[in-house]
Amino acid sequence: MSSLQVLDSVRLNFNQGSLTVMNVILAFVMFGIALQMNVSDFRDMIRNPKSFMVGVISQILLLPFVTFLLCMALRPILSQSVAMGMILVAACPGGNISNFITTLAKGNIPLSVSLSALSTLTCVMITPFNFSFWGNLYSNASKLVMPIEIDFWEMARVVLILLGVPIVLGILFARYFPKAAKKLIKPMSILSTAAFIGFIVAALAANFGYFMKYIHLIGLIVILHNAAALITGNGIGRLAHLPKPDLRSVTIETGIQNSGLGLVLIFNPRLFDGLGGMAFVAAWWGVWHIISGMGLAYLWRWKDRRGERKAKSAP
Repeated sequence: MSSLQVLDSVRLNFNQGSLTVMNVILAFVMFGIALQMNVSDFRDMIRNPKSFMVGVISQILLLPFVTFLLCMALRPILSQSVAMGMILVAACPGGNISNFITTLAKGNIPLSVSLSALSTLTCVMITPFNFSFWGNLYSNASKLVMPIEIDFWEMARVVLILLGVPIVLGILFARYFPKAAKKLIKPMSILSTAAFIGFIVAALAANFGYFMKYIHLIGLIVILHNAAALITGNGIGRLAHLPKPDLRSVTIETGIQNSGLGLVLIFNPRLFDGLGGMAFVAAWWGVWHIISGMGLAYLWRWKDRRGERKAKSAP
């Protein structure tokens, strides 16, 4: 596994245009999700903030800590840039795709949206702090740790475009055109799923050569890291005795990270200048967390259906 060192000199074809396409898809998806939302849902969450606080602790505090422990456990086989990529991904805010996956999983959508919005806005402070703190503790790679400057207004713009505007428009549309909104929910869900699958295929195709050459080196590490994140969210949710929809939301929010932001930082010439191992981790995470998240959502839905069938067949 010492061949992981070779990733430090590899560059990925994962440009800003690809991330822009993903953002447009997400804005479209958020409008579809908002068709099923009600302002009263958010009021209920404010009155009962337990699940929200559990989600914040899981994503902002526990995930970076668990990632650090995982890096220490894998330290003999990790290259410096791969370890730093893992820590940077864990320090990033939640990915907006988590809201879509929460819908598939029949989780608490307002809780998911609120956690995504908070983590994105606070990442101006939280991402640099978590990366520097945990990266410096991982002394083997400390020379790669450097200050990260994130434009607060750019982050605010991202939240406004990807979350604020589509959600407000969707809620207003559902309120004033309820019949049309009801008819749109199912086709929007199908189109959203197809769009994300298409993005996965496009992401793999754009990097197919590198993907085939190095996936055996980095793939299992990212899969293990993502699994640890999902288990962390699910574990703290169970310890807090959260209701099923909230448990699913917290699990997904902890396991779905904004690796797109990670890539923007990694390719910044004033920061990491496209450092190969970091880029591989963030790019493959961006593909894999869609697969794992959707897989988990459909597993939960299957278990729900099985439980319903057993309940109906019971005497």
